[in-house]
Amino acid sequence: MVCAAGGALAITKGLSCGGIMPRRWICAVIALCASLAVCCDRDSSNPNAQAYETTAEPPSAILEGYTADPHAVVFDGTYYVYPTSDKGAWQTTDFSVWASKDLIHWENEGMVLDVTKDLAWAKLRGWAPAMIRRDGKYFFYFAADLKIGVAISDKPTGKLVDPLGKPLVLASTQHPGGAIDPFAFIDDDGQAYLYYGQGNLYAYKLKADMITLDGAAIRMTPAGFNEGVFMLKRNGIYYFMWSQNDARDANYQVAYGIAKSPLGPIQVPADNVILQRHGRAMGTGHHSVVQVPGTDRWYIFYHRHAIPNGSGYLRETCLAPMEFDQEGRIKKVDPLAPVVPDGTAGDGGTAQLPDFR
Repeated sequence: MVCAAGGALAITKGLSCGGIMPRRWICAVIALCASLAVCCDRDSSNPNAQAYETTAEPPSAILEGYTADPHAVVFDGTYYVYPTSDKGAWQTTDFSVWASKDLIHWENEGMVLDVTKDLAWAKLRGWAPAMIRRDGKYFFYFAADLKIGVAISDKPTGKLVDPLGKPLVLASTQHPGGAIDPFAFIDDDGQAYLYYGQGNLYAYKLKADMITLDGAAIRMTPAGFNEGVFMLKRNGIYYFMWSQNDARDANYQVAYGIAKSPLGPIQVPADNVILQRHGRAMGTGHHSVVQVPGTDRWYIFYHRHAIPNGSGYLRETCLAPMEFDQEGRIKKVDPLAPVVPDGTAGDGGTAQLPDFR
């Protein structure tokens, strides 16, 4: 279970919220660093900023264990996170789901798909899932053995079933790049889309059954794109987001572009990196975003190299508030900042919490 202590997130293992793992018990430092963050920028010539960067303890991961590529959604007032379960050399074989009512207390709801048992066409490298709901059914898109599959359930917590018995998308010479990192979106007119790719970004229209491709793939690759596509729609603008650099690189980071259509073209604004390494928080990428229902509050979920002793193969899932400025640009996210202001209890979408607009 994950719980809050002293306004900061803390992971517990068989303990009450008063007992915190040794590497997480410096809430006082987090509070101090939050104060410093208000008055300091990231100018390396500023001695206060230098002290903040070198001494700040990043917020605790929100999920236990080593997880990555978190896909977050909200169904019926409950937040769900579907991560990759990190194993050595990315040889992952299972997908799990975590649930929360307030973004702070997370419960592991168990395995939803076992690549070794539930698929006839893949046995390893289960990565980067995405979940979406349509007409009461839950559609789970994922990569396995460098192919993209889809599985279906009647519940957000599974158990998922492969309805095709084969991959939905395969890599091909016609579409250079990796067939990994799927993301599904249903627009306001009911048209569904599947986005995916490493090295290049592609999009397919999906038929209403959500398991059939409708037409040819469209290449949409923006400058700087590597992998981990995510898209959200706000005020009629489509915000395409992705990860730059290799996931093993400490400089793995999140950037974005905008479009007037779900099929692009994507315009890349200047200074479009919104999440990058800071202090001990490294490899900050492969994200998703949720909107608190009924508000204009947003949270970004991402992974970083685990603290301590992490790497591109040992990662942990984190979250942070994400804001837009008055012109609709995404503001930069500081991976060292507290998840919620000190003294708040989480974000269940109700009015008692500060509005991050």
